[in-house]
Amino acid sequence: MRIKIFWDSGALSGLEAPASRAIGSILGIPVDLEENGILVTGYDRRRNQSDAQKILARLQLYKKKQRVTDLILLVAKNDLFVKGSDFVFGLAREPVGAAVISTARLKNEFYGREGNDDLLVSRVVTEGTHELGHLLGLDHCSDSQCIMFPPETLDQLDGKKKAFCPVCLGLLTALLGTTREPVPDSST
Repeated sequence: MRIKIFWDSGALSGLEAPASRAIGSILGIPVDLEENGILVTGYDRRRNQSDAQKILARLQLYKKKQRVTDLILLVAKNDLFVKGSDFVFGLAREPVGAAVISTARLKNEFYGREGNDDLLVSRVVTEGTHELGHLLGLDHCSDSQCIMFPPETLDQLDGKKKAFCPVCLGLLTALLGTTREPVPDSST
């Protein structure tokens, strides 16, 4: 099993490689960093956001046409939403094996704060790994420090470790059929 990470133009500048390496390290799965191979659709001008469900539908079509069996994570620049929600940091569709995250709300500048590339990479790694965890079969976790905890705010996202709690790690190990050791959290 491998993971393909597509980067939408403008989502990150020069931070793709460190984020991809960190995601692969946390999951223990090889990651291929690639240029975005799909047309990002679903932009809603009234909301100034993209519909995450429509993006996932496009990824599903891409995977089918290209006969891609790897998991795909798309890192998009546009803010994302799903019907009934103001925004989402990301969204995964396990049966398709595809997920999308947005860098829009992961950037300090979105909140009027000074930009910080280290925080941006950290947030992309946390949210990207979270969505890939769903693709691997994990549900949300109630442990606020676990990577599978569903953050509703940036502060909650920043409070998560770059690691799975023991319960989620055990589930991931069982799902992948591998022996795994917890990845040390470098953020503490």
